[in-house]
Amino acid sequence: MLSISASSVPSILIVDDSTIDLKLLMELMAARQMRLNVAFNGQDGYHKAEILAPDLILMDINMPGMDGFTSCRMLKNNARTRNIPVIFLTAANETEKRIQGFTLGAVDYIGKPFNEQEVIARVEVHLNLARQRHYHLPETAQPAESATQNHDDVLIRTATEYLQENIANPPSPEILAKQLGTNEKYLNQIFHQRFAMPVFGWLREERLRNARELLANTSTPIATIAEHLGYSNPANFAKAFRERFDCSPRDLRNQLQNENFAQ
Repeated sequence: MLSISASSVPSILIVDDSTIDLKLLMELMAARQMRLNVAFNGQDGYHKAEILAPDLILMDINMPGMDGFTSCRMLKNNARTRNIPVIFLTAANETEKRIQGFTLGAVDYIGKPFNEQEVIARVEVHLNLARQRHYHLPETAQPAESATQNHDDVLIRTATEYLQENIANPPSPEILAKQLGTNEKYLNQIFHQRFAMPVFGWLREERLRNARELLANTSTPIATIAEHLGYSNPANFAKAFRERFDCSPRDLRNQLQNENFAQ
């Protein structure tokens, strides 16, 4: 068995809230002399990955608290953990879920109920691939960064990514914070420190920035832009846009079209 660390057996972190699946996976891995650690939800898995730096993570998706997708987002936004291969092992077998898993950076996706030999084969393949990447990458010095700074950066990057991807239908501040394993007050605090505005002040600015880009660079109808960005109707969109840019969306588009025509 090959591992990233040639001097030790492979270390696997299994993140799953199913005791039945955990027991079976642990027996499979232990029989092949792999070092095992277990977490029962995405937040616990994320923190254990930071501390343990496992060679590979097997991650369920639907878990209480922080789900597997959010945990994977945070892992990939953290310099300490972004290179750890993540394999989703889940009953969420829909094509849309699989695509989302790969988009978030997972190296593989296995559906439940799973075939034991397939799991082992895929784990071994990705351990070997990770080992090869490890030996071919040059060592680079990383700037010193406190644990608090790093955690806050991960929270901000993960929150902004999630809000950008769900800009038309974002979760409430409370639900977003809970999904990220923190609380609304702290999340707003670090957004204030970084952007001088709370989470949904940032979302409002992001919506209007996107609106300005779409008006300037596409011929998409204004009503469609408003709907795409989560405004309940074009009138609400026009009001927010005018308050921010001191002109209506139509006036801005006409102005930019006239400037382009003059050039």
